[in-house]
Amino acid sequence: MSIAHDPRPLTGEPLALDLLNTRWNREGVTQDLLDGTEGLAVWLASNGLAGDHAADAEVLEHLREAREALKAAVDGTPAQAAPLMDAVLEHGRIRVRLTPDGPAEEPEFADPSWGPAWLAARNYLELITRAPERIRTCAGGTCILHFLDTSRNGTRRWCSMAACGNRAKASRHYARSKEN
Repeated sequence: MSIAHDPRPLTGEPLALDLLNTRWNREGVTQDLLDGTEGLAVWLASNGLAGDHAADAEVLEHLREAREALKAAVDGTPAQAAPLMDAVLEHGRIRVRLTPDGPAEEPEFADPSWGPAWLAARNYLELITRAPERIRTCAGGTCILHFLDTSRNGTRRWCSMAACGNRAKASRHYARSKEN
């Protein structure tokens, strides 16, 4: 089976934010990559998870639950998000062990269908431990994408300078030209 092209305008973000970005706006209409198992297969492949996890209805359901928990965590309040995130995180754990190469941490799941959802939730915990202030929602008017601001001075505002950033600059230029 060949995997379809990933249609999303922003990919390559950390796993938690990439899961949030499975919803995006195109010409005023919200698109959803996770509207079926075909889109799930695309997302798993895009994140290097396709070999370890099946693109089936159960994985899809768990990922949608994790996406809602992440949305509450990023856009809501900690009080709202904590029980939702905990409900996803309770399905896995980190197993610490010593290998010939040194210490290793491996995720373990009682039910493997929770794997991708748990990994995304766990990634969010890592992001908020390292740099919570760098998790951003695009400042583009109707854009709903999220990104990790990796700019040196931490002032990135748009998911993409080529798309949302350019639209904002063009809009400001048009407004200034109308004033003159």
